[in-house]
Amino acid sequence: MATRDSWHPSAKHTPAKVDAYELLGLESRQATDAEIKKAYRKSALRWHPDKNPDDQANAEAMFKAVSEAYEVLSDPDKRSVYDAMGWAGLEGAGGGG
Repeated sequence: MATRDSWHPSAKHTPAKVDAYELLGLESRQATDAEIKKAYRKSALRWHPDKNPDDQANAEAMFKAVSEAYEVLSDPDKRSVYDAMGWAGLEGAGGGG
């Protein structure tokens, strides 16, 4: 579980496929749409590159990761796939035929 300090902008992070719920600071996989949206706004503001001029590269990477996590969790279809299979389920999407 992430602590408040571990998500501070001064902490170095690699956004490489961290759990989407954890990335947004959500404690429960049963989070409502409103909770997800609120968590996204808070995380997006925290990691916005303009808010982190001293570490813009890291902030940009985290901002993109936060946006991707919100994109997945805010879409009911993507969220159900993610809940069942994680990022791997979404990366394999697009199907074969």
